[in-house]
Amino acid sequence: MKLKDRVAVITGSARGIGRATAEAMAREGAIVVVSDRDAALAGTTASEIGGRAIAIAADVSDAAQIERLFETAVARLGRVDILVNNAGIGSTELVVDISLETWERILRINLTGAFLCSQQFARLAIKRGGGGKIVNIVSLSGQKGGVGRSAYGASKAGLEVLNKIMAVEFADHGINVNAIAPGPIATETGKGMHTRETVEAYHRLIPQRRYGEPEEIAVAAVFLASDDAAYITGHTLNVDGGFLAAGLMFPFDPAVDKPVGAGS
Repeated sequence: MKLKDRVAVITGSARGIGRATAEAMAREGAIVVVSDRDAALAGTTASEIGGRAIAIAADVSDAAQIERLFETAVARLGRVDILVNNAGIGSTELVVDISLETWERILRINLTGAFLCSQQFARLAIKRGGGGKIVNIVSLSGQKGGVGRSAYGASKAGLEVLNKIMAVEFADHGINVNAIAPGPIATETGKGMHTRETVEAYHRLIPQRRYGEPEEIAVAAVFLASDDAAYITGHTLNVDGGFLAAGLMFPFDPAVDKPVGAGS
């Protein structure tokens, strides 16, 4: 019960990584706010999690809805101790093809939405005292150059830098700010974005040769939101099967394989 009786707001948590995180935090004793722009699905998810969850619909691209989200959470539950900035969208489009509308919408949700949620959370936490935890879901796409990831990668790279800045600014108030950079995760959203070629490339480039599961991100979020991570702030934890660490990988048998040009 690492999060016993703490209140956690998790954006984009009606499905996928967000839902798995809400379920994991509820199992650890937290009262979770399932927040999503899909109000009906958020309600279904909260009811399936049970008595440790409530649903509050919010679209993080709308500043007024974010403000209402936190006002409602505090009115119903008394406070907010944990924020997980999980809500996000993406697309796979080349730089020469992506529209300004798509570019701006992705940055609005993934970066500005996380900024506004963090701002609301920090103001409440500073006013209340006692600190808090922010966990930002960033991405490998914000750490590496990838085909078709211009807007998504830029938004996540921006969030990773914002993660560090908030960690520095909020430290005096006892607020820890950390990030998780997932590798490819087996969610419906991911499956919808990834072509067969994308899947094959990930399996070739990831040392563990597989996609991660939403629950593997969720347990990392629980850790960063718990007292076990009290002295960790400004950090990005890659949960990616070794993808970021990997360089050149190929089968190699020193008894058989020799450098090019080596004699017999």
